[in-house]
Amino acid sequence: MTTLTRDEITRLSPPERLALIGELWDSMTDADLALPAVQCRELEHRISSFDADRASSVSWAELKAELAARIV
Repeated sequence: MTTLTRDEITRLSPPERLALIGELWDSMTDADLALPAVQCRELEHRISSFDADRASSVSWAELKAELAARIV
């Protein structure tokens, strides 16, 4: 494995650095990205809360119209 120094990385062009980021990200496995149990529970809670609140939500267009009406 070739290790790049910080100086070598900063000499790369922005597209080259983005490509490097992509290669690094693609090299990760699901096991590398596993979340702790407490974070998994929090995500499950937020998703269930989102699903429960979806019926009473408004669209972005409706919200903008409501805010615009308050200004006038």
